[in-house]
Amino acid sequence: MKALLCKALGPAQDLVLEEVASPSPKNNEILLQVHAAGVNFPDTLIIEGKYQFQPPLPFSPGGEAAGVVAAVGEKAGAFKVGDRVMALTGWGAFAEEVAVPHYNVLPIPAGMDFTTAAAFGMTYGTSMHALTQRGQLKAGETLLVLGASGGVGLAAVEIGKALGARVIAAASSSEKLAVAKAAGADDLIDYGQASLKDEIKRLTGGQGVDVIYDPVGGALFDQAVRGLAWNGRLLVVGFASGTIPQLPVNLALLKGAAVIGVFWGAFAQRQPQDNAANFRQLFAWHAEGKLKPLVSQTYPLAEGGAAIEQLGQRKAVGKLVVAIQ
Repeated sequence: MKALLCKALGPAQDLVLEEVASPSPKNNEILLQVHAAGVNFPDTLIIEGKYQFQPPLPFSPGGEAAGVVAAVGEKAGAFKVGDRVMALTGWGAFAEEVAVPHYNVLPIPAGMDFTTAAAFGMTYGTSMHALTQRGQLKAGETLLVLGASGGVGLAAVEIGKALGARVIAAASSSEKLAVAKAAGADDLIDYGQASLKDEIKRLTGGQGVDVIYDPVGGALFDQAVRGLAWNGRLLVVGFASGTIPQLPVNLALLKGAAVIGVFWGAFAQRQPQDNAANFRQLFAWHAEGKLKPLVSQTYPLAEGGAAIEQLGQRKAVGKLVVAIQ
């Protein structure tokens, strides 16, 4: 089979397409014939040795995939050869086949194609977990989404609206904000042109926002935390800016606020029943037309490195997908 390999830790341009042996699934795994693989921020980190998990070299990046079950281990649940499924792989999805533990695999719902399925799991799974289990977002509350034109950001905008919240989308340009507006955002903040803190104050009449969804970190975190309402919750989703911020904890005290970590991968492993319930709701919303994953560009397998580089430079809107078969 063909696979895009990281043979030495370094930039995405060093990835190489090679012919390798197909993996053999263990007893608890399925072998997935990959049709499409989603590109996510961890892919930019894992190839440079900066992610919390580091596979041995050589390896293929790619943390999520969609395709068809090609083989089933003896203890891999009820999956059958030929089933259309989506999977959380951790790494390895930028290849024609990948072996995946059965508990990381979900059937693709009717009416969802492989490209959409490959773009769905990680972003919508993360945002659903963040806004429900962690943020406890309620109808009528105000949600601020930073980096609102990216994959997880757009998912958070759509889920926030589905939960009945007022959604304020924040991004670095008017072009990116237009995408968030089309996804249902009620109000917009261009933090490339105006102070995020001042705009939060203006849009909320000085009250602040109830929940902040932050996949960016850095200087935006410093401004956003000051825009929390009383009993507000700031969700730490990631650090796309490249800078991990420091929290003046007196701000949390003064606002009776909480700063809450979001680690969807660990949640899915530790609370599989809750994760499955989340996806039942997500699939229902998708069927109702409330969730419309935006795949802005697809790449062939040989150009998967270019897709990772585009995401790492924060130039991507919505999701990027590598089309494999």
